[in-house]
Amino acid sequence: MIFSNEQLFDGLNSVTTIPLIPFRAGSIDYDAHARNVTYLMKNNHLSDGRPRVICVAGTSLIHHVSYEEQNKLIEVTGEVMGDQGILLSAFVPNPLPEADKLIARQSSLKRPPDAYLVMPLGGVYSLEGFLETFSQFGQKHEQAHGARFLYYHRQARDRNQVVHLIKESSAFIGIKVGTNESEVEPLCRDIGYEGMVIWGVGDRSTEAARLGARGHTSGISVLFAKAGDLLNNAQRAEDYEASQAVEKRISALEEIRFENGRVYNYSAVVEAMIQSGFDDIDPGESGPFNPRVPSEVAGRIQDAIEGILDLH
Repeated sequence: MIFSNEQLFDGLNSVTTIPLIPFRAGSIDYDAHARNVTYLMKNNHLSDGRPRVICVAGTSLIHHVSYEEQNKLIEVTGEVMGDQGILLSAFVPNPLPEADKLIARQSSLKRPPDAYLVMPLGGVYSLEGFLETFSQFGQKHEQAHGARFLYYHRQARDRNQVVHLIKESSAFIGIKVGTNESEVEPLCRDIGYEGMVIWGVGDRSTEAARLGARGHTSGISVLFAKAGDLLNNAQRAEDYEASQAVEKRISALEEIRFENGRVYNYSAVVEAMIQSGFDDIDPGESGPFNPRVPSEVAGRIQDAIEGILDLH
């Protein structure tokens, strides 16, 4: 099924679940990944029968795997999801020729991504170069593959160029905001109806939704699928009191994940999944540069999830 832009706008006004990439002995466990995607697809609590949104992205640790491995992950994810959900594929856009190959390969899969999330650009670049290069990149892959893109906005200095990109390029349909809540309202205003603004700093998303963000990303949905779904249901209904109540319940775990520059963004989810004891998900052992958390942090995680296991 090919989603129109209008269908994507509504479909992405949801919780974008980001299942971690499970590793064993330093290698990706694709069977474990398929198990986690299956859990997310079977545990959909979104209102009105809306489709689940799944993205292999930053929290997953895509920065530590090859493009070949990413392609395999997207292939496995698509096989499990079929046409029952919305599939997003995130990628690091440099070096650009490798990104070109990734888009071409994934677009040719039996079940291609519905859109691509462009991770923050690394290295040295000018603002003019940012806008010019991404505009050309988007046009190229829109024409060749029908590809559509979201940009993950993390650098405050890029703000105006990001707005121009969404307004001027038909290939870029929106942004994921990874800066702070103060940017949400002006970004929504300036982008207007030409694109969507998604909150990208976890399930603590109530205030961003109140300010105009449509949907949010979640790194803990692979364990607590109901939490992100209930948050989004409430936010779409503009019931921010109900949204805040759910957010309060999971805030201790989110605090651990986002403290000290997100140092435990991945490993805290691994630890929480292990401690939960649920057998329908599989966190693997640990990831590159992300061993099991120290014992003190593990104790805090145990306390954080003790009263929220019903959100699984």
